[in-house]
Amino acid sequence: MKLTLAEPGLLKDSIAIISDLVTEAQFRITQNGMELIAMDPANVAMVIFNLLSSSFVEYNVKQEQLIALNLNDLKQVLRRAGTNDSLTLELEEEKLKVTMKGNATRTFHLPLISTEESEQKVPDLKFSAVIELEGNTFNQGVEDADIVAESVSLKAEPKIFTIAAAGDLSKASMEIPADDHTKINATEESRSKYSTEYLKKIMQGSKLSDTVKVQFSNDYPLKLEYLQKNKVQLAFILAPRVEND
Repeated sequence: MKLTLAEPGLLKDSIAIISDLVTEAQFRITQNGMELIAMDPANVAMVIFNLLSSSFVEYNVKQEQLIALNLNDLKQVLRRAGTNDSLTLELEEEKLKVTMKGNATRTFHLPLISTEESEQKVPDLKFSAVIELEGNTFNQGVEDADIVAESVSLKAEPKIFTIAAAGDLSKASMEIPADDHTKINATEESRSKYSTEYLKKIMQGSKLSDTVKVQFSNDYPLKLEYLQKNKVQLAFILAPRVEND
């Protein structure tokens, strides 16, 4: 296989975000692209990553490949890629060869690892609330909530999306109305609570896309999706917090 990216940031930023949740993972390299589905060690969050073949300037895959890597090691290597470098991935003697070409050519070899994890399947979830909004707006709401509590409550109504949190003494809330920047599709009033610690890691996906799709139901998993059409999809499924805070 030989895969060349003219925009290394697509992979570089994605791996930086994913590695905050998952330390080791298996990539599936198919004719359609580079895919990863993994759970964090606590089984609280699932990561779904697709770097589509159409985002590469060269995409040569003769047969499907499974490549397991330490993501922290991969992140450290990808951090060395400059904005204007091209980035090429190849397999060479049980290692992943990473080549960066700019003013000079730099080469790294990363060992493939064995993983005992069974292949993850994305659950089939049905959501009563689907909101599309600017990623920065969502991030501000979570950051506000993080000041006062360890969990954030999301509430969707037909024309209002609310991000709120309550601590022992303090409260914070952000109300976002449906408008040209925020689309709300809520079949019923939906409310659920999630960990701010996890959300702060997940919402870094806004590096990849200006908008985020937020999907949830009452006391139900949350799905956040960041998408660059025909290039990259990074999505997360986060378990709800159902204890009485």
